[in-house]
Amino acid sequence: MASAKKKNAWWGDCIAGLSEAALSVPQVMGYARIAGVPAVMGLYTALLPPLVFAALGSSRHLVVAADSATAAILAGGLKSVAPTGSAAYIALVPVVALFTAGLLLIARLFRLGFLADFLSRTVLVGFLTGVGCQVAISMLHDMVGISQKGENSLLQLWGDVTHVHDASLPTIALSLLVAGCIVAARHLTPRIPGALVAVMGSILASAWFGFPHMGIATLGPVSGGLPRLGVPHFGLNELSVIVPTALSCMFVIIAQSAATSRAFAVQYGETVDENADILGLSGANMAAALSGTFVVNGSPTQTTLAVQFGARSQRAQVVVALVTGLILFCATGPLQYLPQCVLASIVFVIGVDMINISGLRAIRRESPGEFHLALITAVTVVAVGIEQGIFLAIVLSLLRHVRHSYEPHTSVLQPVRAGVFEATRCHAGEETEPGLIIYRFAADLFYANCTRFADDVMELVQTAPHPVFCIVVDAGAITDIDYSAAAMMRDLVVRLQARKVELFFGRVSNDMRSDMVRHRLIDLVGEDHLLDALHLAMEMAKKRLTQLTMGK
Repeated sequence: MASAKKKNAWWGDCIAGLSEAALSVPQVMGYARIAGVPAVMGLYTALLPPLVFAALGSSRHLVVAADSATAAILAGGLKSVAPTGSAAYIALVPVVALFTAGLLLIARLFRLGFLADFLSRTVLVGFLTGVGCQVAISMLHDMVGISQKGENSLLQLWGDVTHVHDASLPTIALSLLVAGCIVAARHLTPRIPGALVAVMGSILASAWFGFPHMGIATLGPVSGGLPRLGVPHFGLNELSVIVPTALSCMFVIIAQSAATSRAFAVQYGETVDENADILGLSGANMAAALSGTFVVNGSPTQTTLAVQFGARSQRAQVVVALVTGLILFCATGPLQYLPQCVLASIVFVIGVDMINISGLRAIRRESPGEFHLALITAVTVVAVGIEQGIFLAIVLSLLRHVRHSYEPHTSVLQPVRAGVFEATRCHAGEETEPGLIIYRFAADLFYANCTRFADDVMELVQTAPHPVFCIVVDAGAITDIDYSAAAMMRDLVVRLQARKVELFFGRVSNDMRSDMVRHRLIDLVGEDHLLDALHLAMEMAKKRLTQLTMGK
């Protein structure tokens, strides 16, 4: 049984790899046009880099090859030192990949994979939805047979709408046919790779009927041959452009690859080691540099493509690399007949599938605040770009976390029945019982929220229906006290002591106790006023309350 499952997994990955190759091969050539280099250099990105990542990376799903985000960054960075497509420009392209590989290696040494921890599931849903919209919009111009207008998705969509009168009816008809067949095949015959059939069938039909003469654009001639391995050369005067471009690529690669691998790991209940993936990406970019091609990245589009074709491990990418090598060696000729609208239609369907409407609805139903975060991420990816969307999502996630820490849940415990207490929202006039207040603060104490802590305590003391003698702080959520919070605490204790109010802490962790010792708070509060359990702190406070009231 186990051997049969293993055999089926191998067979499934091989079929997925073949289907993926049929689309990724022309697609990486399209990314080569974005990067401003010959189409054959796009094919090189699908040859050695995926093999290196498969050996070093941890993600079972992430597809590493040419990507539109890093291709655009590369073109924007290098065009200031050499004309796009010139010999000088092409010579610098692998140099950027070399420096990117080095920077990624440094990032691995410093274990920057933790950046992926700031990408919540909410952010990932918004990220992939935005990427899906961006991908679908970017394919429309090829699907209708007009030239691309605008650099970002919204400008491209506006350009498509305003130039729709230039559209080619045969191109539109073929696009609709291919998209419809793929969707129908997915539901009627899921075992048959509809996209692969569409690519092969369109190549044969294009060669037989002469699609270019009918107004349907094709890829055109593609040069072949395997890459020559070697270390790229560069001059010191070019570093001022190469290093910033490589830095930009590095940050986008880490963020985008982590977001993509984490999204599919969550989907399939798997775990990934982001630091191992960074090492794999470093090795993949080193392979790109040595084979004379441009920067590679973890592509959300191609990863979705691979997953939809049934890829469940990096074996599928090994198949893609082998197919790419075979095409480079002896079969680049048929690619010239592939209609551009066929490729665009297939990718368009993939992009639409990435738009996770059900996921967004679930987030909105359970957490409206996080829904807005996901929506902002998606809109930013579409309107500005993938890298900006990721970075904004991380910043918004951090701000949301800081806001929760700045305004934590605070409450006063009220007795319901013997030995049972209920937390009620903290506001003026609350007390647990005459002379006693049990106050809960659900966050670490740091410079931004320590004033909230002091203000709450003093307000409770000043507005209580009865004179307050003891306050018990439920400190179960407090594991850290910074310098500013410690200074506030010292001032608060002095103010309470002036009012004859004693402060007790329950559920004190070892970390909090260490901070109180380090900040010299323990002597001021009293060692015996720090208790491991809340009920012990309450018992001690009640005992002290009895002593104080009887003494009074």
